Amino acid sequence: MTGKPLVLDADGTLLRTDMLLEGIWKGLGTDPAAVFKALPLISDRAAFKAEIARIAPLRVDLLPVHEDVAALALTAREQGREVAIASASDISYVAPLAEHYGIDRVFASQDGVNLKGQAKADALVAAYGEAGFDYAGNDKSDRKIWDHADHAVVVGHAGGGAKGLASVTQLDGGWSPRAVLKSMRPHQWVKNVLLFLPMIAAHAFFLETFLAVGLGIVSFSAAASCIYIVNDLLDIEADRLHVKKCKRPFAAGTVPIPIGVLTCLILGLIALGVGAALSVQMFLVVAFYMALSLAYSMRLKRLRWIDIAVLASLYTLRVVAGAAASGVDASVFMLIFIFPIFITLGCVKRMTELALAKDDNPLPGRGYARGDMGDLLNMSAIGMVGALVIFFLYSYSDQALGLYPDQWLLWVALLPIAAWLYRMVRLGYMGRMDYDPIVFALSDMRGLGYLLITLSLMFYAAGLWSEWYGRLLG
Repeated sequence: MTGKPLVLDADGTLLRTDMLLEGIWKGLGTDPAAVFKALPLISDRAAFKAEIARIAPLRVDLLPVHEDVAALALTAREQGREVAIASASDISYVAPLAEHYGIDRVFASQDGVNLKGQAKADALVAAYGEAGFDYAGNDKSDRKIWDHADHAVVVGHAGGGAKGLASVTQLDGGWSPRAVLKSMRPHQWVKNVLLFLPMIAAHAFFLETFLAVGLGIVSFSAAASCIYIVNDLLDIEADRLHVKKCKRPFAAGTVPIPIGVLTCLILGLIALGVGAALSVQMFLVVAFYMALSLAYSMRLKRLRWIDIAVLASLYTLRVVAGAAASGVDASVFMLIFIFPIFITLGCVKRMTELALAKDDNPLPGRGYARGDMGDLLNMSAIGMVGALVIFFLYSYSDQALGLYPDQWLLWVALLPIAAWLYRMVRLGYMGRMDYDPIVFALSDMRGLGYLLITLSLMFYAAGLWSEWYGRLLG
């Protein structure tokens, strides 16, 4: 390294993210119409970047920083060297970033000039002279700047753009497949066991039914992961303000936004393709689930109470998908029964978030504050009572009388159902569970005990235990 000025690229170099892409996704979350109106400007990159910056100003203090580059800049300042930032992002993003980190000089896109590649090289040579500066970059397009710099700092592989340079400092960068997998939230796939409910309720315990539902779970898992990525990209700034969500890959900058978009597209194609292979009905359910989830991510989750109703609908759609995948008819009573349960769990999810919040301010990206805890508790109680009443009424239906000869055991099953729902509401109100109640429920041993007791009672009521035991004895 020399004693000459150190010039840092911003996107992908000083920052583990790209400010233009951050602005686009933030704009899609806050004012999608404005973003779409700006798209015709994309042929004029400088004008497009300026418009996106106007639509979606960023919290530069929240943007993830590449620690090695930041340390390099600090060392340069301690050595008395000038530290500058030269970015193709709009000046309205870059200037606050430079001010926040105490950077001496700013070069950025402005006044109709897109400061990238040769344009950036010309600006730096005009300011510092040929080979009068060191430059840190991460992209193949940075080769045009490195050719005029005295020393190159290369972050990641730079698309091979640093090949053949004589004076190079190499820093780690890029992303890992493990981080991409984390962005897909595979731990959430466990929620798709709900697809088995129609099969279990109809006592359709056949290998072909099981395999069909398994493929349905693959389709729904891909669909859910696709929307999780979209949700995280839309919520990226709000996630950085959250005590736990700040560690998500896009918020932390461990997965680049373009990689996330590509992964999202692949997952969407898998979801719709597998759904179409199962049946037209399954394809339509998956497509509707993805559309409703997208609407939830972009707008509906910010609307009080509507967000909980949509959450309950998304959970219920998993049960409908199980019926569509297996060809088993979903009982209307079952759908009416599980919807208030999911209303309760939606309230539990919000109560958990509020109980774990650091202050009384509204949840980032949501319409709830701690003052809403009482209303959420009341709504969860209404959902709980409603589910129990509907289950009791179901026990008198023709379908129930046909499937469960010992009707009284269904009434007994109300007790563990009530105990499980009460436990979920209580733990959520106290903030003693995971942010997702379904994921928590499938790992909570006591709660699983209540559910297994319920399932056993229903099997006894149907005479299935006796039938299976008889088959076992031959």
